[in-house]
Amino acid sequence: MTIQHRKLESAVVNDGCAPYIPQMITITTTVELERFCARAATFPFVTVDTEFLRERTYYAQLCLVQLAVPGSDPGDAVLVDTLADGIDLTPLWVLMGDKGVVKVFHAARQDLEIFYITSGVMPEPLFDSQVAAMVCGYGEQVGYETLVRKICSAGLDKSSRFTDWSRRPLSDKQKEYALADVTHLRDIYIALSTQLQETGRAAWVEEELAVLTAHDTYVTMPESAWRRIKTRSNSPRFLAVVQALAELREGLAQSRNVPRNRIFKDDVILELAATRPQTPQDLGKSRLLQREARKGELADAILTAVAGAMALPRDALPKIPEQRIRKSGQEGLSDLMRVLLKARAEEAGVAQKLIATSADLDDIVSGHHNGLPTLQGWRRKVFGEDALRLKSGEIALSADGDKVRILPIPQNADVS
Repeated sequence: MTIQHRKLESAVVNDGCAPYIPQMITITTTVELERFCARAATFPFVTVDTEFLRERTYYAQLCLVQLAVPGSDPGDAVLVDTLADGIDLTPLWVLMGDKGVVKVFHAARQDLEIFYITSGVMPEPLFDSQVAAMVCGYGEQVGYETLVRKICSAGLDKSSRFTDWSRRPLSDKQKEYALADVTHLRDIYIALSTQLQETGRAAWVEEELAVLTAHDTYVTMPESAWRRIKTRSNSPRFLAVVQALAELREGLAQSRNVPRNRIFKDDVILELAATRPQTPQDLGKSRLLQREARKGELADAILTAVAGAMALPRDALPKIPEQRIRKSGQEGLSDLMRVLLKARAEEAGVAQKLIATSADLDDIVSGHHNGLPTLQGWRRKVFGEDALRLKSGEIALSADGDKVRILPIPQNADVS
């Protein structure tokens, strides 16, 4: 997953970002797609974006794919109409799997999920400009529009962002919006990848991208679906019913390809976990369950799930996540950790959230270090080692004007 620079120097040479290309090419046939993808495979990178709908389905409906290769000719940036009659997207999947071409996305997670679920192919090698921008000091989860403005000194018309991308024909305004998401991205990629190479931080980005390209990231197992439901109860039996109902809902949503809330919502799961209905009459007393779910196959499935959860032996009940219990006085140390994180992030020019979250800081203070990303790889060098030294009393923090200084404390020094 190395950020490649084969032919990068000659790929695009502009003083600023590439100008907008008014001639918009839409690919609607397999032959056209084969031709473009074969050409794209000769370049060091291709920028990629998608437009999709997922309001009415469990799995996102891919409506459009935007692709651009280095250059400024009209044919260097295209729209692929994935809904065109008879089009076979196999050439696109082959390109996405080509190890010799870097696939450049911005905020790639949803795009990668769609590609992986649709084709089984994970686009690699990958470059995510949002992740790279956080490493390069552009802030927390920086948006594409911000990068276009700061790197390309250009603006974007975002008025088509929430349009229905499944309707045809697409308007010129929609096409212009969609193409802009990959044409500017070419220059953003070159600017960020060059900065990463100059600062020696390309490996930092690759660590982040390893999570994005892990196949398990995009597979939701029904039996694990309950973990995303927020609940205030830690009762093992309550959680067992939540787990059973969430598994039922996830399985039905996947098999029917409908949003999970179309089956029933989270608050229904929590209500039924509390009331634990045993009969259709009990279901009829629910305040939140929709009428059509109180009878028929869905009602039977709900009652079966609840009964199964209630019959589980105690040693088979869901395990409650380990609670992070703070000891008296740890709040002050957590506050110092936050000061240290801010100082180190500013010094390194990296977004704080990329180095450590508030939960990470609390885990360090509480002594829960196993598997903590903040204490591994580049994060450990930038922040983790000093965080452990602060906790153990080996360093202190001091104000120096508007800067924070880190001072070593000699061993056996009296700091009382």
